[in-house]
Amino acid sequence: MPTRQTSSSGKPKSPRIQVVLPEDLCERLTWLAEQESRTVSNMARVLIQQGVQRHEQAQSTSKAAGSEALASPQERFRSALEAQQPRRLRGAPRRLRLQRPR
Repeated sequence: MPTRQTSSSGKPKSPRIQVVLPEDLCERLTWLAEQESRTVSNMARVLIQQGVQRHEQAQSTSKAAGSEALASPQERFRSALEAQQPRRLRGAPRRLRLQRPR
């Protein structure tokens, strides 16, 4: 069961859990966190969140397989776009130079 602590302002903090990882998995997680300039805890949260979403999508897809055949191509395309995860940009954004037509 997750534990919940309170901050000095009295607001409840996010629930916390403890996870025991094999050493090689912990090293891989640390490496991934360094590559994305995240803390190990934040990287673990992001990966768990993505895994839970994929699991839920797989379950809903298997349940809706019969009803999806009735969906229009536009609806299938829209749901596929909505299911995609946003991706983080690396580095500072670059300005685009638009050339005016002559």
